Amino acid sequence: GQVLELLRGVQRGSEDRKRWLGRLRWALQNEETQQKFVRLDGSIRTLTGLFTSSLAELQLEAARCLHELSHSSVPAVAEACLPVTSYLLTYLSGHSLELTELCLYTLGNLVVESEAVRKQLLPQGIIPVLASCIQSPHEAVLEGVGYVLSQLLQAKEAPTEIIPLVLDSALPQHMLQLVCSGLKAAMGAAVEFAWCLHYIICRHKDNELLLALGAVPALTSLLLDLAAQTPQDAPEGLELLVCPVLRCLSNLLAQTGCQGQDRRLLIAVFLILQCFLQQHPFLIHECLWLLNNLTADDPSFCSALLSLDLLPALLQLLTCSQMGTVLVLTVLCNMAEKGQFQCQQMLQQPLLAQLLPLLTLPDPEAVGQCLELLHLLFLHCPEAAADFTRQGGHQALEQHQSTPELQERAQALLDMVRQPPGAPSACQATLAASS
Repeated sequence: GQVLELLRGVQRGSEDRKRWLGRLRWALQNEETQQKFVRLDGSIRTLTGLFTSSLAELQLEAARCLHELSHSSVPAVAEACLPVTSYLLTYLSGHSLELTELCLYTLGNLVVESEAVRKQLLPQGIIPVLASCIQSPHEAVLEGVGYVLSQLLQAKEAPTEIIPLVLDSALPQHMLQLVCSGLKAAMGAAVEFAWCLHYIICRHKDNELLLALGAVPALTSLLLDLAAQTPQDAPEGLELLVCPVLRCLSNLLAQTGCQGQDRRLLIAVFLILQCFLQQHPFLIHECLWLLNNLTADDPSFCSALLSLDLLPALLQLLTCSQMGTVLVLTVLCNMAEKGQFQCQQMLQQPLLAQLLPLLTLPDPEAVGQCLELLHLLFLHCPEAAADFTRQGGHQALEQHQSTPELQERAQALLDMVRQPPGAPSACQATLAASS
């Protein structure tokens, strides 16, 4: 009854149409009302008529009603709005800032809920329209463009149907530019576009275009700038930009290798860790992923980590969280794999004493990684095995002889520990097979 009355009021074309639209907008904040409204005959047709009206006030009020409808999590409501999508796109190039912004967020919301809407918007030219909107001087519009794009890029069909269109447009270079100027200009938009780049990089195997646009040096230099912000004068929400930038860089380096990368990146990562450790611990894992990718196949980054004396700071993170422990141990394994010189330098820290308590953790992944690290250390520095035994390591290893997924590795290490120094190691082959 009430919903029908509102629709009739809006349809009547009387003087107070704007007031009826206002009441309708208010009512459409309710999920049930949204569903009732779209089922009424002619409801969307009426709203579309007002949305395309030449009276700016009515047009804006109708746009607000459509925006309320777009918030529905019921796909049927989003699909009822299909007749409006072409107008939403058209008005993105209009003169009213508020209308442009409303159209963007309405499109972004509809895109989340319905594949039918996404399928309709692509041939209607949503990507070229967004590519022209991203050149707007208005921060609010840029943020809206970022919102729509990030929703599109997360769709399940994005890798095959959406990402190729985005890469063929002018969007990537503008996105990269906006992300890298985030510190000076539009922080909100920079955050949205950094996530957009992340979705492209991790869902698209070949990122040659982004690499050709200089994404790695640009993001590296941005990270150095972000690390240089002291907590006192860091802009609001800085951590929200740091997170996707770390991910983008991490994934690009995993795909391309790190040769020739800037050594200052290491210092930047540790500065960021130091700055955000207390308030935003979620960034620790992001930083450790990047460290892992930097040290995985590049001996020079492992050497730099030691020569810049960053190992103590890394070891402080050994017990920061369950996943943190595994990641720190992985970085340490990357370093230990590089050979005797690195292992000797690592053992100058009280490393063995810090590894011992980790062997009693309930997490088999962390314990497994710890065993892997001990194996590398004993392999390259047999004297470490004797040292480990003196600290009671023998008993710590024995308790894993009955854990199915760890027993082979624990046994192999016990054999190493029992060997007199200088005897040839027999366990290399078994460990290589079981790790």
